[in-house]
Amino acid sequence: MFERLWFRSLYSRIAFGFIALLAALMLAQMLLFLWLTNRFSPNVNRPPAQLAGLVAADMSAQLASHPGLEIEPYLRERYGRAYQPFGVVLRDGRRGSNRPTALPHDLLAEAHIYMRREFRESHGGPGRDRPRPAWVRTEYARITVEGEDVGVVAVPANPPPVFVGLWELAPTLTWAGLGLLAVGAVCAALLIFGPTHKRLRTLEQAAKALGEGRTDVRASESGGDEVTSLARTFNRMAADLESRAEALGEADRARRQLLADVSHELMTPLSAIRGYVETLAMPELTLDVATRRQYLDIVAKETHKLEAIIGDLLDLARLEGGGDTLKREAVPVADLFARVAERHARVVNEREIELSMDAGNGSLAIDGDAARLEQALQNVAANAIRHTPRGGRLSLRAEREGDRIRIIVTDSGPGIPPEHLPRIFDRFYKADGSRAGTTVPSGSGLGLSIVHAIVERHQGEVRASNPPEGGARFELILPAAQRV
Repeated sequence: MFERLWFRSLYSRIAFGFIALLAALMLAQMLLFLWLTNRFSPNVNRPPAQLAGLVAADMSAQLASHPGLEIEPYLRERYGRAYQPFGVVLRDGRRGSNRPTALPHDLLAEAHIYMRREFRESHGGPGRDRPRPAWVRTEYARITVEGEDVGVVAVPANPPPVFVGLWELAPTLTWAGLGLLAVGAVCAALLIFGPTHKRLRTLEQAAKALGEGRTDVRASESGGDEVTSLARTFNRMAADLESRAEALGEADRARRQLLADVSHELMTPLSAIRGYVETLAMPELTLDVATRRQYLDIVAKETHKLEAIIGDLLDLARLEGGGDTLKREAVPVADLFARVAERHARVVNEREIELSMDAGNGSLAIDGDAARLEQALQNVAANAIRHTPRGGRLSLRAEREGDRIRIIVTDSGPGIPPEHLPRIFDRFYKADGSRAGTTVPSGSGLGLSIVHAIVERHQGEVRASNPPEGGARFELILPAAQRV
């Protein structure tokens, strides 16, 4: 019986996959954040006063060689990786910063005022229109070219708050997060739902094929989740349908064969009756009394044979179709043996057959219908007598095995060829066709089929075999009665 394992369940895989996807996204975002923050070079991350002096010296050299230098592009290219923002203000009005977005909003204006006051070029500057953030304290350094002050470098004494750096990194992190989310979703779809989708498609194709009448199709049972459970349930259903289709086909073949057998068995006596009746009805044919009586005897025998075949067919149909109600009672085995001996006494005596019976101590009884049990035992005994040669032996023996009674019927006839044993209980199976060397005419071929049906109606078993000492052996295993 298939049992789903919780850790292989589809829902568990989805949950674990979702958790793993979130963990991978968080790890990737963290690594990306560390990489982005690490881009600020430690070589330019210096104390504010030292950084101001370093930038002032660099700008002095650059302006000496390039008086028309564009301040903003140069600072971003040269010092853009510095986490500490700073600003540069020149006397000619040029301004710039390495990170304008991280610079306090009025730092450049205050640097301009500082420059004018320090350079004694103040024209009544505007002063401070807006309050400065509490975290801003500024370090200044002068930019000189050929001994003349041309500007200042203003560096906040404290680094900017964390939210300033996060604000700068937000667009990159956002787009990177969306990209990672898309890649993670695709990977999850391929790794989690991809195999499941493939197996579902296989199951769908198998269901379509089954709907088209192909009962041999099977779905893939790989995996251990709900789809696997569904596939195994589908395969069991398909197997049941296939077995039922085979059973219906076998039943149809058996029906056709039965019709052919019945037609053949009924046609033989009917043809004989019709032939002799037409002969007797010929006005131009003169028959003596003895011949006419002989023909009428043949017609009577064929009529009785026809009645016997029809009666056996009706019995077999009632037994196999369940239309016959069994009257369950305790049936003594000794009584069954006595009735068999009484019925076949004349034939046994005429053919000098040695009949032996052993019904135990008289306490053995079968739980079943007395009439049907006698019919089954009579058929088996008649079949054995029919194939026992003159002067042969016939044995009826009963023994108890737990809650069952085993009745064993053996004869000293030629036995049953092994290749015919599987068919011995088939309808219209001719005993003389399987027992070579006998000259006794066979019955209708339904006797042993009726035996098989009666025993099965009693939830028993019937077997046929050839014992080592020769002859044939039939065993009827039936439920034992509680008491006689």
